[in-house]
Amino acid sequence: MSTMKAVWFEETGSAEDVLKVGARCLKEPGEGEVLVKLYASAVNPSDVKKRAGAQPPGFEEGYVIPHSDGAGVIESVGSGVSSERVGQRVWVYQAQFGRNCGTAAQYVCLPSPMAAPLPENTDFEVGACMGIPAMTAHRCVFNMGDPAGKTLLVTGASGRVGYYAAQWATLAGARVIGTAGSDERCIVAAQTGADEILNYRSEILTQRIEDITKGEGVDHIVDVEFGVNAQISAAVLKNGGTISTYSSSLAPEPVIPFYPMMFKNITLNMVLVYNMPDDAKRQARDDIYDALENSRLKHRIAETWALEQTAKAHGSIEAGGCDGCVVVTID
Repeated sequence: MSTMKAVWFEETGSAEDVLKVGARCLKEPGEGEVLVKLYASAVNPSDVKKRAGAQPPGFEEGYVIPHSDGAGVIESVGSGVSSERVGQRVWVYQAQFGRNCGTAAQYVCLPSPMAAPLPENTDFEVGACMGIPAMTAHRCVFNMGDPAGKTLLVTGASGRVGYYAAQWATLAGARVIGTAGSDERCIVAAQTGADEILNYRSEILTQRIEDITKGEGVDHIVDVEFGVNAQISAAVLKNGGTISTYSSSLAPEPVIPFYPMMFKNITLNMVLVYNMPDDAKRQARDDIYDALENSRLKHRIAETWALEQTAKAHGSIEAGGCDGCVVVTID
């Protein structure tokens, strides 16, 4: 049986202790699947949390090859998949969701829809960033309808998801207010084309947003830290406003300002990219392809590491302060 170079873990723990590098069996694509030769694999916080044990990684087969996102070229297809897909450049997502084999390897087999076409003008490293960051951002911006003409607040607009969310909203014709935690990060967030960027550490956000919106407030919030921001969100949203949040890591059991939100008829949406509706995934794939092909999106790859250095890539995510995407390149 053929083998491939891969990274895997057989128990949870620190990256340096549990991640192994070596040869693993190369699987063949099953019905409805494609085999992708990978050239890049992105490391996301959820990948790191699974390896550390904060989320169940799933050891049904005795090991886990980590990472959900990556990019490469389809090398072969299983039954039920058109042979025309062979040779197609793709970005992949959800490779390790409910499965034990992710993208920290030379190859991955996964369902054909999870290998989305990657335009010729887009590097594999960028393609590897389209899964969790770009798809989450897309869902957070569009799950409450067309944002054109509305005012959106994007918290953490210099971060992995927020950077794309501010761009999706701007491209869709929204008025965008972004926040970031330092002057340096505000400069980065401004690259998204947002209309206003506020430093949440040095400005009183409620007052500044009231001034910017002339007292009307914002229509929708894309929020990176729901629990920390809940009070401010309730204050700055319009009546009937909405929140799409994809994280509350600093306050995992948040206190909700129930009555301020109730009296404004606020709707709260939790967004998890893995189980977002199939039609939302299809729309995200289509919009991502169009944006990449026409060079409408900016990207932030903060660090790249070789496959053998995957433990260091995990460590970079865990250390914090790395707002851009972390990518592992594969020979």
